Amino acid sequence: MAQTHQLPAQGQADHQGFKLLSGRTIPRVGLGTWKSGSKASDAVSTAIIEAGYRHVDTASQYGIEKEVGQGLRAAMKAGIERKDLFITSKLWCTDLSADRVRVALKNTLQDLQLDYLDLYLIHWPFRLKGGAHKPPEAGEVLDFDMEGVWREMEQLVKDGLVRDIGVCNFTLKKLDKLLQIAQTKPSVCQMEMHPGWRNDKMLEACKKNGIQVTAYSPLGSQDHGRDLIHDLTVTKVANKLNKTQGQILVKWALQRGTSVIPKSTNAERIGENMQVFGFEIPEEDFRALSSIRDQRRVVDGEDLFVNKSHGPYRSTADLWDNED
Repeated sequence: MAQTHQLPAQGQADHQGFKLLSGRTIPRVGLGTWKSGSKASDAVSTAIIEAGYRHVDTASQYGIEKEVGQGLRAAMKAGIERKDLFITSKLWCTDLSADRVRVALKNTLQDLQLDYLDLYLIHWPFRLKGGAHKPPEAGEVLDFDMEGVWREMEQLVKDGLVRDIGVCNFTLKKLDKLLQIAQTKPSVCQMEMHPGWRNDKMLEACKKNGIQVTAYSPLGSQDHGRDLIHDLTVTKVANKLNKTQGQILVKWALQRGTSVIPKSTNAERIGENMQVFGFEIPEEDFRALSSIRDQRRVVDGEDLFVNKSHGPYRSTADLWDNED
């Protein structure tokens, strides 16, 4: 069901970043690396060295953390200091058990050639058996001990292996459950957000709890039939402001108060996506972008988790707790 509630523009974003509950700062714009493949290393080094990015987002499930690590190493060899970078990775579903959290992080740090992560997220709030099919067969979806996993993640922070912890692809119901048991609140909630899927209710809930939201897939997705780069409203605003459509979509995310991680392996577009400071989308155009009627997810998790014949998740509504 489409979400119709609109949030007001948050005013012009500066380049400094958003303050997290921990007191640390997450950069406003980062590089997403999903589906970057063999180009991940060059994309990361180009983003950091040439375009000025300081946030790189990746995940073990992407299968490219070694390549991302090579890009990070190249950037540091070029003179970028580790303390100036903000690196995010995510804990995959087969590692969502208390005894796997630390092992999974160790593997991630080894692949990324790092001593610590700035941010570690639960990728999806579902636990899968090792080697599970896509979508999982009967018996391959296991009980997710959210409290046990979160306690281990909290311990990683205490041990200095992770600076901040958070979640990704949570529903309101699951976020509320986590907040009831967390000793350390999640610093970040990463969610799909763009004018074609505003995800307003989650954004409001996170703001209420002081949780910073990071918007992924901010440009939509050609692969999933929702390429917002060619949306008529986006194009109209871009032409009016003499900006690219990608810049308008990134800026829209920033004006909502969310950090944003556009993915690209193209050097020119990587640079353009960072050139979103020093201008603001006028209120009337922000409202127009926020009023696109066709509201639907690009990344709904169906191919990963929905088994329509023998579940336990037999529809995307099941995955998202019937909240959409």
